[in-house]
Amino acid sequence: MSRVEGLWERLVRAALRDRRASGDVYGQPEAGFAANVPSSLGNKDIDDILRAADEIQVDDPNVSRILCEHAYSLAQNLDPNSEGRGVLQFKTGLMSVIKQKLAKRESGSIDRSQDIARLQEFYRHYREKHDVDKLREEEMKLRESGFFSGNLGELERKTLKRKRVLATLKVLGNVLEQLTNEVSPEEADRLISEELKRVMEVDAAMTEDLVAYNIIPLDAPTLSNPIVSFPEVRAAASSLKHFVGLPKLPGTFSVPAKRSLDVFDFLQYTFGFQKDNVSNQREHVVHLLANEQSRLRILEEPEPQLDEAAVQRVFFKSLDNYIKWCNYLGIAPVWSDSEDVSKEKRLLFISLYFLIWGEAANVRFLPECLCYIYHHMGRELEESSRQQVAEPAKSCVSESGVSFIDQVILPLYEVISAEASNNDNGRAPHSAWRNYDDFNEYFWSLHCFELGWPWRKGSTFFLKPARSKSFLKSSGGKRCGKTSFVEHRTFLHLYHSFHRLWIFLLIMFQGLAIFSFNRSQFNSKTIREVLSVGPTYFVMKFFESVLDIIMMYGAYSTSRRLAVTRILLRFLFYCSTSVLICFLYVRALEEQGKPNAESVIYKLYVIILSIYAGVKFVLSFLTQIPACHHMSNRCDGWPLIRFMKWMHQEHYYVGRGMYERASDFIKYTIFWFVVLGGKFSFAYFLLIRPLAGPTKLIVGMDIRQYSWHDLVSKHNHNALAVVSLWAPVLAIYLLDIHIFYTVVSAIWGFLLGARDRLGEIRSLDAVHHLFDKFPEAFMDTLHVPVSDRDSIQSSDQAVRKNKLDAARFAPFWNEIIRNMREEDYVTDLEMELLQMPKNSGSLPLVQWPLFLLASKLFLAKDTALENKDSLDELWDRISRDEYMKYAVQECFYAIKFILMSILDDEGNNEGKQWIERIYEDIQGSIAKGSILVDFDLNKLPILIQKVTALLGILKKDKTPELETGAVKAILDLYDVMRHDVLSINMRENYETWNMLSKARTEGRLFQKLKWPRDAELKTQVSRLYALLTIKDSAANVPKNLEARRRLEFFTNSLFMEMPVAKPAREMLSFSVFTPYYSETVLYSMSELLKENEDGISTLFYLQKIYPDEWKNFLSRIGRHENSTESEFRDNPNHILELRFWASYRGQTLARTVRGMMYYRKALMLQAYLERISTGDVEADIVGNESIDVQGFELSPEARAQADLKFTYVVTCQIYGKQKEDHKPEAADIALLMQRNEALRVAFIDVVETLRDGKVHTEYFSKLVKADINGKDKEIYSIKLPGNPKLGEGKPENQNHAVVFTRGNAVQTIDMNQDNYFEEALKMRNLLEEFNCDHGIRPPTILGVREHVFTGSVSSLAYFMSSQESSFVTLGQRVLANPLKVRMHYGHPDVFDRVFHITRGGISKASRVINISEDIYSGFNSTLRQGNVTHHEYIQVGKGRDVGLNQIALFEGKVAGGNGEQVLSRDVYRLGQLFDFFRMLSFYFTTVGYYFCTMLTVLTVYAFLYGRVYLALSGVDETILDRAQISQNTSLSAAINAQFLFQIGIFTAVPMVLGFILEQGFLRALVSFVTMQFQLCTVFFTFSLGTRTHYFGRTILHGGARYQATGRGFVVRHIKFTENYRLYARSHFVKGMEIVLLLVVYLSYGYNDGGALSYILLTVSGWFLAFSWLFAPYLFNPSGFEWQKAVEDFRDWTNWLFYRGGIGVRGEESWEAWWDEELSHIRNFSGRVMETILSLRFFIFQYGIIYKLDLQGSNTSLSVYGFSWVAFAVLILLFKVFTFSQKISVNFQLLLRFIQGLSFLLALTGLIVAVAFTDLSITDIFACILAFLPTGWGILSIACAWKPVVKKMGLWKSMRSIARLYDAAMGMLIFVPIALFSWFPFVSTFQTRLMFNQAFSRGLEISLILAGNNPNADI
Repeated sequence: MSRVEGLWERLVRAALRDRRASGDVYGQPEAGFAANVPSSLGNKDIDDILRAADEIQVDDPNVSRILCEHAYSLAQNLDPNSEGRGVLQFKTGLMSVIKQKLAKRESGSIDRSQDIARLQEFYRHYREKHDVDKLREEEMKLRESGFFSGNLGELERKTLKRKRVLATLKVLGNVLEQLTNEVSPEEADRLISEELKRVMEVDAAMTEDLVAYNIIPLDAPTLSNPIVSFPEVRAAASSLKHFVGLPKLPGTFSVPAKRSLDVFDFLQYTFGFQKDNVSNQREHVVHLLANEQSRLRILEEPEPQLDEAAVQRVFFKSLDNYIKWCNYLGIAPVWSDSEDVSKEKRLLFISLYFLIWGEAANVRFLPECLCYIYHHMGRELEESSRQQVAEPAKSCVSESGVSFIDQVILPLYEVISAEASNNDNGRAPHSAWRNYDDFNEYFWSLHCFELGWPWRKGSTFFLKPARSKSFLKSSGGKRCGKTSFVEHRTFLHLYHSFHRLWIFLLIMFQGLAIFSFNRSQFNSKTIREVLSVGPTYFVMKFFESVLDIIMMYGAYSTSRRLAVTRILLRFLFYCSTSVLICFLYVRALEEQGKPNAESVIYKLYVIILSIYAGVKFVLSFLTQIPACHHMSNRCDGWPLIRFMKWMHQEHYYVGRGMYERASDFIKYTIFWFVVLGGKFSFAYFLLIRPLAGPTKLIVGMDIRQYSWHDLVSKHNHNALAVVSLWAPVLAIYLLDIHIFYTVVSAIWGFLLGARDRLGEIRSLDAVHHLFDKFPEAFMDTLHVPVSDRDSIQSSDQAVRKNKLDAARFAPFWNEIIRNMREEDYVTDLEMELLQMPKNSGSLPLVQWPLFLLASKLFLAKDTALENKDSLDELWDRISRDEYMKYAVQECFYAIKFILMSILDDEGNNEGKQWIERIYEDIQGSIAKGSILVDFDLNKLPILIQKVTALLGILKKDKTPELETGAVKAILDLYDVMRHDVLSINMRENYETWNMLSKARTEGRLFQKLKWPRDAELKTQVSRLYALLTIKDSAANVPKNLEARRRLEFFTNSLFMEMPVAKPAREMLSFSVFTPYYSETVLYSMSELLKENEDGISTLFYLQKIYPDEWKNFLSRIGRHENSTESEFRDNPNHILELRFWASYRGQTLARTVRGMMYYRKALMLQAYLERISTGDVEADIVGNESIDVQGFELSPEARAQADLKFTYVVTCQIYGKQKEDHKPEAADIALLMQRNEALRVAFIDVVETLRDGKVHTEYFSKLVKADINGKDKEIYSIKLPGNPKLGEGKPENQNHAVVFTRGNAVQTIDMNQDNYFEEALKMRNLLEEFNCDHGIRPPTILGVREHVFTGSVSSLAYFMSSQESSFVTLGQRVLANPLKVRMHYGHPDVFDRVFHITRGGISKASRVINISEDIYSGFNSTLRQGNVTHHEYIQVGKGRDVGLNQIALFEGKVAGGNGEQVLSRDVYRLGQLFDFFRMLSFYFTTVGYYFCTMLTVLTVYAFLYGRVYLALSGVDETILDRAQISQNTSLSAAINAQFLFQIGIFTAVPMVLGFILEQGFLRALVSFVTMQFQLCTVFFTFSLGTRTHYFGRTILHGGARYQATGRGFVVRHIKFTENYRLYARSHFVKGMEIVLLLVVYLSYGYNDGGALSYILLTVSGWFLAFSWLFAPYLFNPSGFEWQKAVEDFRDWTNWLFYRGGIGVRGEESWEAWWDEELSHIRNFSGRVMETILSLRFFIFQYGIIYKLDLQGSNTSLSVYGFSWVAFAVLILLFKVFTFSQKISVNFQLLLRFIQGLSFLLALTGLIVAVAFTDLSITDIFACILAFLPTGWGILSIACAWKPVVKKMGLWKSMRSIARLYDAAMGMLIFVPIALFSWFPFVSTFQTRLMFNQAFSRGLEISLILAGNNPNADI
């Protein structure tokens, strides 16, 4: 029975636990009873009680049972009906455990009255067992032993043990206290003695540091955390105390006993803020104030007081946006005069703002709404502060109490949520619902005050929308609409936002064309014609004003009246002026035609244009040049000036003062003059002028004969022919500016990088050669300034300075190397060679790492032996190699030091005299230059051998045998030196040598040795031994390529310009912020060992990709290099290490966390060393005591300093749900918290409760950290007004957790990023950039360089990483300087945190429009007068997609995001408010890049459709025949031009120049050529199609959405079907269309140049089509293996013909996929556009039919009509053969008869037609060529009008036709793949092509792909 009970209890425990403990094979911590406490209970005590019960289960099961029963009673009291989610299961399980405990009692019944007695007895027993008092005393002794104690690890263990014991005692005491409350006081006094009460009180006092806190323990100060003893923290905390003048709080308001009342308590009582929000913001404000104070000065007073300046800085920084808002609206702030506000009042105002912000939830996205709330609450605060006793604010009072969130935030949230829910999951038009920006911009006008205070909830602003089928409307039609801007879905936004660009380009094109058509003659006629640009300009401006009216439709009711008035005035102005200017110009032309006419009208026209141009020019200067801008601001008092400025440029709350200082303006103006100069020269000489003459001839030709029935070309001067020629020219004219920008920016960026010294150290050789310069460079850049370092007087002082520099550099360098060893990038031997000596000894020289000196002594010895010359020449030869010289010198001094040290004992005077004598003789010989005479250098090998033998003995631990051996070895050394080496005249020192000879004879010499025990001496012995024994060169150390790259970049950055580092205590504080959803945290063993279809596991793949790192890992954990994973099962710790090793090589959260925690590690080391060196620097570093940094990570002071400056928050949105569902991700996140004590995890906790039969859901934003028991400990829990995910997921995830960040800055890090310890050392330098001069405004975003670490996986990954690296380095370098338009392109930029959190956050979150959420923070920062910079001396690692499908999804997401940006108000305002040249920079680096990409594709279409028109109409033949007759070569050239499509090759220039800069010319050339052989051009051309498709489709139809690309390792074969689904519409259809155009042109085009001319003309088109059709299969692993091809074909046919149905996904059925592909076409305008675009397919049938042999020369329209009859017959036949079998089930025989008869009739008719008419076989193929595009055109139109076609009952027919087209297209693509798969060498070639990067590292990729996995048995 007991066995059954035991099994039952284990079962229940397993149910209650999330078994994640160290006991399992994965090495994760165990949870216990408390793992499943439902969050709906909301009681932390239950969790603690069950944890304690689980802990003491073995010690006393009865007490454990008492605790469980008490926990159950608490749960019962909290939720008696078990209505909360998971409560019933929890109670049931807990009750089962209690019953088992009762059943297992020893004997007799249980007397529950004895529970109290048992508890107090156990309390005493537990306390005595763990000896709490002794624990406390030992901890205090260790703590008092001082900072330099070597027992830091012991202190850590003692503190942890004390906390665990006290935590259990605290639970026992609390339960005991609560149980005594249930009995009478007399009984309680009897049961618990006074002594025990006193002991419990003492223990409770010691548990104060167990109170949950984040960084600073304010509610319960702790002695174990030194952070509370920092004077700046104490001053900040004391400054918030409740001051005189504030109303008193009622006595019922409670505060912790250890904390005084403060202003936060007052604000909490007054406004009803949540307790945890108050605690969070209290720490936040203290943190800000303390860090600001530390920047000013370190407080030395016993009772430190915060400086006024520190408060003032935080005050103005935090409330800057509020002050600007008040100024913009013309209202007074809460305070009358900011200068007169007292320090206490400023702190009160700061605290109020952050409390509002901390509880605002989604309203944080509305910064000006927060200003409105703050303004009114500030006034309430002022009124409340005048009272004697505090009273709740009226705005926050309700029937249920005082609550800020319910009364202020909830009404706003509800209306925002209602609007968000009406976006139909992103499918509704943007114009139909209000997004975050609309709500926020409502507060940009004084109308917002109509909302009143408290909220006037009947206002139209708060009316919620009601759904309508076609649009959104509110009840009664009074709902507040869009504000200021409407995001209509149209390409016209590109013109609307950037009209200045299009006007400029069109006017220049017009001018250049006029000049060309006038034969480049500059005369009055040309000038008069050029002035026709006037009407063009005003008509285009009129069009812009029309767009202003159209685009504002939907926002007139809520927009400011002034804004609407301006739009109407501009419309009237440009309407009238365009009419006037056109009229004047036409009259001027008419005057010109009249003889002797005066040119009055013409002069008037010129005068008007000149006046207008002058006014616009002046206004532009007034608004963009800083000096002029200030002057114009002074003139704002003049109504005319103010009116003209207002008409010239709209004034918004954002976007004011968008100018740069004059020097920056001049720089980017020169840049654009260069670009535009090249662009217009190219356009004029190569595009426009060559076509001017031929165009005149074509226009003048009278072509009467056409190949078809002409409808439009007669009597219009061959307009279509001219359009065919000029359309691609115009397209190239519009896009070539981007190519010129790319080239010029690449050259400019190259020069900037060279100036910044990038790429100076690009090889390991350079690291070796320059290593002796690194310490000095390190001291100049990364180390805090040291006084008197530069005052060098003599060479001895210079040596001392170099030694000091090396001593300070060594701890950092060695820590870098140690971290590389922990990361398994270097071996143990390499670590030993790379580490730098401490340079703390007495040797008079700098000691360098062994990898620089290895084998140098042997080379020097050989040089000396071979030397036949003088001493000077010998030394000159040795000194040519600096490190050979260093090795010789160190060996010389080190031998003396070691010998003198071991002879430093009584009785060794002779020995010391011998050493001194030898060294004096050597130095004397060197001085006289006679060393070659005085010493026999040929004996050097013997001498080295003897010294090595001695050192080999001394490096071991002392034993009698070794001591004897050491004496013998030193005597041998003496003998060799005395008899073999010395050739000097000993008579000069006869007495000394005689004494030594006598001592040697008597056996007294060297008999007493002082064995090396001193750490420095032992180090010197080991080091010298290594120097004398390492014969191999270390020139290739480290061997690992990643280790080399990191060391090269780090050492190179030491010579780059960066701000001077501040001491750790004075540096700016910062947070790192990582959003996480459900990606991989840590690979599990099952994931690592799971095999793909080829039998390849992820672990096996990693072992082959990183073989050296795998061997290093096995060595690190003490296993043999041939160990297999199956051997790991005996050691859970090794399994855990294996999981981490693999995870650190993927794109996992574990890798990101490890990398970011290097910031803390670097700060701890910096703080630790700075605290050591606060005294006598030289004495500490160069004295006998060396710097020992082994325990820096355990130093409490260093950790506290790091925590004050660095915070890491990972916002794991669904961590709470993952815990409830027992997901492995939750366990892994908890494990990461355990391994990283400073890691904080924020998440959204969803609590469901059942009330009155209804489920109520509440949302909480929570912050947790690891606790001492291996679980997460809740720090803050802030209730939210509702579900926080109203917009895009990622920014909403960031927004809920941003309140938990701290510091002056925040670095946004994605969870596919990495960091490196050596880069973390530079963070404080980077943060100082916020205080550097980067323009007219201080920086608000610091751009950081990225290194893409996934480039070595495959060729595709290398292409992607090269492209990405080019943009994030060279591209962003130019964007920041000189163009001043760098935005935020994702992570890892560093934000000015306070600036951004008071202005809407670090991203925007409106659904769909902000799909690319990151870049909007850059837009927002720039519009709000921020400044974005870029810095390349620091880098962060980043992972990228590595498979083609992943890359395509990612690029599709980015392109779709850019399509949405086109529609956004941010892009519109930036396009309008930037000056002209910054607008150009902004356009071509954001949406313009994608538009130019689309234009590139459209150019090919325009060219080919033009060729097809000329070919099918016969116009090209006529023109070329006449050109031959007239021998007009220019006409022939115009017709046959291919318009330099190949200019696109220049877009590769940035990548090439980036390679050259950072790799060197030769390596760059090799890399570029290799990429070409790997078909990188095919890949980039394919990407061109991806970007074009998604960008265009998003603007036309929408549908942009976040694509989860997956970040795994892609080595699996992608099935044909999967590729087809992904690329059919984006690439294959378009590729087939281009092939069709090329085939038609080949068949019917007239080309007198033959095949070569055709190839040259169409090679670009064929390459484009080939890339789009076959790239997915070229870059598909095993894409050309025959077996795979067979399987793919079977899979594809199954997918194609599977009918599908309800619930069937697109991956399973062609029909479901086809429906999904059409889902983006939703609105009327989209259907119309699709219809218009589809009309192009009908040109083929119209043209080809007239080319048939059957019709001869007949061009009648009836021929075309008959072709439609033939087409209808074909469709009818198709329907006959595809008639539904389900419908025909009852007459199958008849159907088959009809189908057979139809087939025979059709075949007979075709044969008869060929035999008896002019119909030829080629005509049949021509008809196929004609009818295929017609059918596709009809199908495309039917898809666009799907609802109509469905109603007509034709949809199933259309679907059948569509299936036929997809089957045909798939076969055309599949057949070549199948043919190539027949040849085995093709697959081998493709494998080499894809994985060349891996092959170059000698890896077994073929083994990987073949599936030959030796670990398959695991």
